[in-house]
Amino acid sequence: MTYFALFLEVGFVLGGGLAVASNPSPHYGVVGLVLGSVSGCGWLLSLAVSFVSLVLFIAYLGGMLVVFVYSVALAVDPFPEAMGDWHAVGYGVGLV
Repeated sequence: MTYFALFLEVGFVLGGGLAVASNPSPHYGVVGLVLGSVSGCGWLLSLAVSFVSLVLFIAYLGGMLVVFVYSVALAVDPFPEAMGDWHAVGYGVGLV
């Protein structure tokens, strides 16, 4: 169980911080936000606070969807940079 909680903590930090900050495209940055919120809520579930985890998941994803739709509408890009592009990898290495 300790390893699972550690895995969720690392997923929360990497998904919420590194995946969002290293992506110039909002299309792939929102994937990092979703992974971060799922990992954070799973971490709270492992601490046995299920109601707080559920409320956080619903509120966080609801607010995140509004921001995602707004940012995608502003940054219409026919060919967004992906997670594996050299620019995104360079940003990630620079942040680490």
